[in-house]
Amino acid sequence: MSRYQTAFDRLEAKREGAFVPFIMLSDPTPEDALEIISTVVDAGADAVELGVPFSDPVADGPAIQGAHVRALDGGSTVDKALNQVRVLRERYPELPIGMLIYANVAYVRGLERFYREFHEAGADSILLPDVPVRESAPFSEAAVAQGIDPIYIAPARASRETLEGVAANSRGYIYAISRDGVTGADNEATVEGLREVVDNVRSFGGAPVLLGFGISKPQHVADAIAAGATGAITGSAITNIIAKYVEHEHPNPGRVTDMDALKAELTEYVRAMKVATAKSGGGTVKS
Repeated sequence: MSRYQTAFDRLEAKREGAFVPFIMLSDPTPEDALEIISTVVDAGADAVELGVPFSDPVADGPAIQGAHVRALDGGSTVDKALNQVRVLRERYPELPIGMLIYANVAYVRGLERFYREFHEAGADSILLPDVPVRESAPFSEAAVAQGIDPIYIAPARASRETLEGVAANSRGYIYAISRDGVTGADNEATVEGLREVVDNVRSFGGAPVLLGFGISKPQHVADAIAAGATGAITGSAITNIIAKYVEHEHPNPGRVTDMDALKAELTEYVRAMKVATAKSGGGTVKS
């Protein structure tokens, strides 16, 4: 059984959904990123989604674009990203680790090598946000052959045909987006139509659905789970917290100005978001 399914089953037994934070690797340095990721996991995150910095992150809004820039200015490379994943896998053997990486990185690396290296490092899944499911065949085949769960996006207001394709090609989980556009905490999530998406995905035998884009408040998490999602992913809100504590002037490397304060704020935020995953009629999530 995959780490995702094991985690989702464990959470369902406790009547909880999954809270999954997104963190950019190497932001602003590999060492800082590892400390930040460990902080959110220790605070209660059920899984993590980790970004690999890229120069043209077309699916991301200003907050996460800034994280890409900070990490690249600090000398981030794919090899450094792989090393961080290895450290996290050793530190958290059962933690589901998902990657969010732009397709050009996979192309340059070569698909077989790309998926093999991330699998060997300890990653469970990879989402390529700029690859729609209709173009997914070579990526899915290479991912599955190398032991990686391919993840695809279920767009807002997607047709049944698109959802059927997403369900057929995604493993681990399906990333449903709450609205059109790019990532960002400024534009709030909406669960309008989410129940229909979840029901359609289930009717096609698809993986559990996690809701992303605009998830920044505990109420957003609670609404997503009440509408049928297995959990929620938040990225820009977490990234904004990190950015508050990073001194950075492009193109120079950035530095964390107060790691203790950053860790304290992240811990408080993650605990509040995790509490919101409690399902109606379930127990109380410890904060």
